[in-house]
Amino acid sequence: MILFLDFDGVLHPDEAYLVKGRPVLRADGALFMWAPPLADALKNYPAVQIVLSTSWARDLRFARARSFLPPDLQQRVIGATWHSRMASNDDGDFRTRSRNTWWDQATRYQQIRRYVDKAQLVNWIAIDDAPEGWADADRHRLIQTDPRQGLGAPAAMARLQVLLESALRSTENDG
Repeated sequence: MILFLDFDGVLHPDEAYLVKGRPVLRADGALFMWAPPLADALKNYPAVQIVLSTSWARDLRFARARSFLPPDLQQRVIGATWHSRMASNDDGDFRTRSRNTWWDQATRYQQIRRYVDKAQLVNWIAIDDAPEGWADADRHRLIQTDPRQGLGAPAAMARLQVLLESALRSTENDG
């Protein structure tokens, strides 16, 4: 199973900003304060892999964005919805980067759906605080968090648990 993971509004309040190239949280709490509970929730699901669906992968690059996660989550990360090739010029010149790409204009759902379609994924869920644009057919895969509470909200963690259990049962029935 693939878990698409946003950072802001999920692993900490949605008030994180880049200041001189470093992320700073301008809300009560700490950056990634809800990452340990996510790691704990995934302990019984070793097959769950993570794809970063956060703008951090674009703004800070994939490896650096992944490095902010605790080690037990880092080892699950297999990719991101963003890839640096997406910012190349239309002529393929990677030295010229654009901030006006399809990815920059797309909703989070569209970014995730593109990854799902390319990878031909069947078993996936997403945790995000941005519900805009989600197709009704995929809305059941979304764990929508409150931007201020993220995974600190018991309801969000309960929904994650339900979807993980459902995926596990589905995998067992297919096997």
